[in-house]
Amino acid sequence: MAEYYVENFGCRASQADGDAIAATLEGLGALPSDGLTQASVVVVNTCSVTAEADRGARAYIRLAQRANPQARIVVTGCYAQRAPEEVAALPGVFAVVGNSHKDQVASVALNGTPLNLAPISNSASGFVPLADLQAPTQASNFQTSAFCQISDIFAHTDFQMPSFPASVLHRLGDANAAHRTRPSLKIQDGCGNRCTFCIIPSTRGNSRSQSRENVLAAVQEFVEAGGKELVISGINLGRWGRDLTPQGRLEDLLAEIFETTPLPRLRISSIEPMDWTDGILALLRRWGTGEHPRFARHVHLPLQSGSDGVLRRMHRRYRPWHYAERLAAVRAASPDATLGADVMVGFPGETDAEFQECHNFIAAQPLTYLHLFPFSARPGTPGWEMHRQSPVGGVAVRERMAALRTLIDRKNLAFRSSFIGRELSALTLVSDTATTARQRSIAMTDNFLPVEIDGVWAPNALLTAQITAVATQGLQAIIVTARKPATSGASTSSLETTAKCYTHEARRSLAHLEAAHR
Repeated sequence: MAEYYVENFGCRASQADGDAIAATLEGLGALPSDGLTQASVVVVNTCSVTAEADRGARAYIRLAQRANPQARIVVTGCYAQRAPEEVAALPGVFAVVGNSHKDQVASVALNGTPLNLAPISNSASGFVPLADLQAPTQASNFQTSAFCQISDIFAHTDFQMPSFPASVLHRLGDANAAHRTRPSLKIQDGCGNRCTFCIIPSTRGNSRSQSRENVLAAVQEFVEAGGKELVISGINLGRWGRDLTPQGRLEDLLAEIFETTPLPRLRISSIEPMDWTDGILALLRRWGTGEHPRFARHVHLPLQSGSDGVLRRMHRRYRPWHYAERLAAVRAASPDATLGADVMVGFPGETDAEFQECHNFIAAQPLTYLHLFPFSARPGTPGWEMHRQSPVGGVAVRERMAALRTLIDRKNLAFRSSFIGRELSALTLVSDTATTARQRSIAMTDNFLPVEIDGVWAPNALLTAQITAVATQGLQAIIVTARKPATSGASTSSLETTAKCYTHEARRSLAHLEAAHR
């Protein structure tokens, strides 16, 4: 029986795509492998939001080929959609399947061909042997035994039924399971925005929504399997329902989840600032309270820049003052919420004055963490030409990144310090081997603060932690209520358990570990 391994790169929505692929593989009889080297099928689900994402995917494909040369390597995702010939030229690649045909990845991986397609040479929408592609000069390096399935993403409106792999649902409380305790449910794909720096619309197509009925069924499936926290994700999540008939609104869908399912905790991923409607804020005020808030107090609003001029060149649909108004409304609705933002440094033409404007804007906002990244020119976007004409030097980019990192570290410390003496709800996660060996476990608070707890605890258990102090590496806490530990190695008689909450930089590493490349 075939064993599979899926490696995901990129955002929460991409990880949800990987889960859907895994679920389909299991539906066709495959079993999850214990690791890369044991798998007969390896699916590499790529990202292409930056040049670094492309490099990371190429490096992993080469690693997979060296570590497991007998495996059938199938590459999918945004990089596969954007540059299939480039991906196909890598050693060991059996097939390249773009986002346009992602629902067929499992059948390609297991059967060698799609279940419902025969090879069609020179077809823009069929099953295309690599040798028949219009290829660049390196075409002679292609493996003629491999093939591609790529077509116009805008011609496809299919959206896979949201699903979870059985290996996730059946082992939510298994301390030995190498999966996420907090999986993602992707309910929206594609994007109708045309930001000048972004390649995603051309690799994922226009905005498409999963039906209300399918979403509610998937949530119920997760709850019945014993799940505690579910992350709702999408490429442009705030646009959910706009393409449905009749049209839907995200706030109505979220309200129905809270009112008709017993889901203990719902977390929503990144939403554009202007899509944080008053209706969603009302839900946060209502459900983001109590000992264990059902609406996680964690809000991520992409900013990209605090400079008006840079935002205009980016073709973002808001100005700094719009963003500040929404952020203030979120803080008013949930004073204890962790507030995060994406910020791009070194956008073409960004002057010292524009960066200072951005720095000053962020300093004035109640943000508690930033996802900082340098601008990366993507072929096929307006930003590519803008970068050619007005690049920002690498030294300036590094200095600006460092300045923002210093600023947000200071703000993050002040935010964490505010919880001394208070109690926070936390969910235990799947701990890595090194942490377990130290007789400790990892948890995540509802407002996105990771906590390391003494004792080996089963994942997927709700705890209440009291924060006691600020340490060099973060916060100290004790557990004031908890479920029974997973093993006898953890004390069952004492409810006081020392914990440490990691700093922001460690939190990013922990998220990567906890999610098995999240």
